[in-house]
Amino acid sequence: MTVLHNDHVESGGRVVRVMVVDDSAVVREVMQQLLNKQPDIQVIGVAQDPIYALQRMRTQWPDVLVLDIEMPRMDGISFLRQIMKDRPTPTVICSSLAEHGMQATFDALAAGAVSIVTKPQHGVRDFLRNSQRELVEAIRTAAASNVRRLASTRQIASTRQIAPKLTADAILPALAARPLARTTDRFVAIGVSTGGTQALEEVLSKLPATCPGIVIVQHMPELFTRAFAQRLNSVCAISVTEAKSGDRILPGHALIAPGGRHSIIKRSGAQYIIEVVDGPLVSRHRPSVDVLFRSAAQAAGPNAMGMIMTGMGDDGARGLREMFEAGARTVAQDEASCVVFGMPKEALKLGAAREVLSLDAFAGAIVKYGH
Repeated sequence: MTVLHNDHVESGGRVVRVMVVDDSAVVREVMQQLLNKQPDIQVIGVAQDPIYALQRMRTQWPDVLVLDIEMPRMDGISFLRQIMKDRPTPTVICSSLAEHGMQATFDALAAGAVSIVTKPQHGVRDFLRNSQRELVEAIRTAAASNVRRLASTRQIASTRQIAPKLTADAILPALAARPLARTTDRFVAIGVSTGGTQALEEVLSKLPATCPGIVIVQHMPELFTRAFAQRLNSVCAISVTEAKSGDRILPGHALIAPGGRHSIIKRSGAQYIIEVVDGPLVSRHRPSVDVLFRSAAQAAGPNAMGMIMTGMGDDGARGLREMFEAGARTVAQDEASCVVFGMPKEALKLGAAREVLSLDAFAGAIVKYGH
């Protein structure tokens, strides 16, 4: 299974009402059985296509939709766009098309999906039973999301013109020594998860080609990060690429950490470069924001700015604190503009952020930092 933006969240005691929309009778049956075993999830209905689902939803609206993409009468993405326009509802896309259709995946995210779960074209019954935990966590994450914020971000993007839990010690040991003094090279390190694909597009598309270099960890599986970087590159004045070892952090260029590996920032003279390394999950993720931020603290200290954005969990909170202690400028996204306030909230609990900014202020802060 591949899950985009999937982080663990407890339901807080309330029952999450779910509607499953899928043209496969097997998927509807198995999902209903598995999800109803969860004490905090109740399947209130199933439907074989969006038209029938909408009829059911008029009598009882779900807290979360689990939606296939390819269905008769109306496809899932068109249905999602309609729902997000009329009554924004947290949605998990569960589709075999997402596994091979990168464009469909990003169309779904752009339309307002909180998470993408890929399923195989064959052996679906066994797959769903074996992957019950991942699907449940995706639904819980969706239920906790600020979907109205996601809908408003989607509307902004749609009008834009094309231009086991370990710490970072497992990858990069902590250092007691202070980092080197300031250099003329400066960069921005960004960590983001749930809701990040839309948030990053909103921020990066506003940046001029003269902005400082940027390195980004967006929680995303292997293979998806390259397509995501290409999508961002198509709507931004700056250059956006997937990072590879040896890449230099350059003004007007954003590097997206590749899925499935950790990205570390290293200093080479007065310049900064990226090293992509293997390693275990850190803060339940690979790539991990904590790893990126720790490396930024060690390599750059006051020559870096750390920004933690929307996302579930606490990945990046400790790393941002290390950047703060190393003299970096540190920023957390405010709750009102987050799809999920988890990661910024945990960073604020640690006193890691010098500033709290709304999403629409991030681009200006990056430009100002580069001057």
